[in-house]
Amino acid sequence: MDSKEYIASGILELYVAGSLSEKENQEVYEAMQKYPEVLAEVESIENAIVQLTAFAKKDSTYSFNDIKNQLKVDEHKVIPISKPKSNWGLYTGWAAAFIFGSTLILSVLQNNKLKNQLASEKELLEAQIDSASTNLAAAEKLIEIFRDKDIISVSLAGQTVSPTSYAKVYWNKKTNSIYLDAKGLPEPPKGKVYQVWSLTLDPLSPTSLGTLDSFTADTNKIFTIYNANKSEAFGITLEPTGGSLSPTLEQLYTLGAVSS
Repeated sequence: MDSKEYIASGILELYVAGSLSEKENQEVYEAMQKYPEVLAEVESIENAIVQLTAFAKKDSTYSFNDIKNQLKVDEHKVIPISKPKSNWGLYTGWAAAFIFGSTLILSVLQNNKLKNQLASEKELLEAQIDSASTNLAAAEKLIEIFRDKDIISVSLAGQTVSPTSYAKVYWNKKTNSIYLDAKGLPEPPKGKVYQVWSLTLDPLSPTSLGTLDSFTADTNKIFTIYNANKSEAFGITLEPTGGSLSPTLEQLYTLGAVSS
């Protein structure tokens, strides 16, 4: 309906009287928001009722029809309406809508939170899979290296300062590469680092092969080291950070001779 039809229908009077259904109340409310003249008419009806009530005698009984007859409204067109209901229907309707809306918003927020959580878990899982794939590839490469016929295996036993320590060197003389398995060494104390040495025995001459700076961070404790020396033995000492020019024999953790 347009504004004129609303005003002429008589439904606005019923709205003011609280005799419309919840749906009809909502429709009138929307019409009031849309048409200023409908809002003005509702206000006019409310003012008329207030005035009539003020002048009415205390013992007088006014029905809604009495009030309606005193208003200047065009009643040539009346739109049928459903069974009148208490105005509480409007309030309960709005309350229900508010509760529904709040529940819907909460549901959306929870859904978004779940989506974000699933996305985070997916990223974590993908990272774990990538890490596992990388570790698997590295493990397969090591297996190939250890099975190489040119590889020499040298066991390094624990020494006086740390009898329970151990390590193993896999040396490929053709590629001048050493693969050091240092899993059997304890974590170095702060300010200290493990240093690997190549040794010739007659005369005893140590040559540094470098320090294991990433020992703590490396999970597998497998290190690749270049060695072009004619090594007869290998040793690992604990040195100050940065390494030493010569091994500190009092801090010799492991030692092993190359089999002839």
